[in-house]
Amino acid sequence: MRILVTGGAGFIGANYIRYLLAEHPDDEVVNLDVLTYAGNLENLAGLEGDPRYRFVRGDIADRELVSSLLADGVEAVVNFAAESHVDRSIDDPDAFLHTNVAGTLALLDCARRAGVQRFVQVSTDEVYGSLGPTGLFSEQSPLEPSSPYAASKAAADLLALSFRTTYGLPVLVTRCSNNFGPYQFPEKVIPLFVTNLLDDQPVPLYGDGLNVRDWIHVEDHCAAVDLVRRRGRPGEVYNIGARSERNNRELTELILAELGKPTTLIRYVTDRLGHDRRYAMDPSKIEGELGWRPRREFAAALRATVAWYRDNRGWWQHIKSGAYRDYYERMYGERLRRSSDGRG
Repeated sequence: MRILVTGGAGFIGANYIRYLLAEHPDDEVVNLDVLTYAGNLENLAGLEGDPRYRFVRGDIADRELVSSLLADGVEAVVNFAAESHVDRSIDDPDAFLHTNVAGTLALLDCARRAGVQRFVQVSTDEVYGSLGPTGLFSEQSPLEPSSPYAASKAAADLLALSFRTTYGLPVLVTRCSNNFGPYQFPEKVIPLFVTNLLDDQPVPLYGDGLNVRDWIHVEDHCAAVDLVRRRGRPGEVYNIGARSERNNRELTELILAELGKPTTLIRYVTDRLGHDRRYAMDPSKIEGELGWRPRREFAAALRATVAWYRDNRGWWQHIKSGAYRDYYERMYGERLRRSSDGRG
């Protein structure tokens, strides 16, 4: 099968492409990515000579380009392409609407016209909003997004499902909890904290640090998405989670302990606007229907992730010294200065 993977130079997309090529020797992958700041072809190093892999630089909103790629024997689309950083969506929501909404609409319309056999819209638990201290998000939970990022993903999900109802496009939607693992751009909490601590730099912890997330290793997420692509029921939503909740303070302390760093490197910073208190997914549907289970235990997977960033310093130093540096300083620099001099 020939599969168009969009956003395949990003963190989850790149891991998914590696998973596909390793697990399905007969599959071919076309990777369409516009290479924004978070798109990095180094995430796919070693695949350049694989005859089953092709990279195309372009925007999913470019209908002419997308149509030409789909016309070349593509049978399935897996859409990872998205602006995904909540802080950036608060700063500048326009880019999120372009990629996550207009881009997804263009991709869906081109897929419909090309007769694509499977279309997987990869989404997030953030579309459900904030959860109380108990309970889990199910596929029937109402969509109550809190940030422009989450709202744009909710809109994309609804567009995708509408194409199933209106046009019969075989759409499937996956919504996953927080991912971690290799190649994650260091604006996300785990790679940000690990790489800062490797350089003995402070880590910015939002608010009281008690916001709760369900953490899943990216390889388990990729396996789930692939299973949905192959065996899921069109028109259905599948929640993906590892039943592995941690609050951010606990997560930070685990990273500190793994690296042997002191808690004095924690800097509490002003909380994010609209910061959801807790996410927790109920993966019973994908477990029951498709037999999926996460294979990576959290503590061991976190240790392996920390080791990967320790062993791949060149990968993240290149990123943090370039595209991310100015943004990081603008977002966190003043907050950290206030915190470290006793005024924050």
